[in-house]
Amino acid sequence: MSTVMLNSTPISIGGRFPRAGETAHSFMLVDLQLQDVALSKFWGQRKLIAVVPSLDAAIGLTIARKLESLGYELDNVVIMTVSVDTPYALSRINDAEGFRKIQLMSTLRGRDFHKDYGVMITDVPLSGLMTTALFVLDTDDTVLYSELVSDLNSEPSYQSAIEKLAPPIIHKAEPEAPSNE
Repeated sequence: MSTVMLNSTPISIGGRFPRAGETAHSFMLVDLQLQDVALSKFWGQRKLIAVVPSLDAAIGLTIARKLESLGYELDNVVIMTVSVDTPYALSRINDAEGFRKIQLMSTLRGRDFHKDYGVMITDVPLSGLMTTALFVLDTDDTVLYSELVSDLNSEPSYQSAIEKLAPPIIHKAEPEAPSNE
């Protein structure tokens, strides 16, 4: 079990937090149209997944706005913000904010996500919510970056995540010099 802080008070977090190099656990989330969305839908694409307690909370909306702006700089990356908010609430927020680059997802029917991604707040009165976290997955769902944010009201390290999304640099072998034999 992990711990994060909220206003200088420790909050217990349950579940198993994925680490870099591991294969991300499959999930089933719900989109704004109340459709189930599995992780497998995004196979072959790089993924940036932010987990927030709620988009109605200041930190959740701040993170969603930051990811929306980053979405214009990132090519070929699916960006998701996951919360416990209902799809109706997420739709209202999406309409008000005009998000185009991020997908807002709900754990409405995907409560296993809380445990499988190690973001389940277990302490009352916040139990049922998720703590703030950020994940980067590659095209085959290998975790490239995972961050459990130490304070529930803090933002993750966007720069560290973006660095993991950068395409790998391929070094070409230098041609051998012709021999004078």
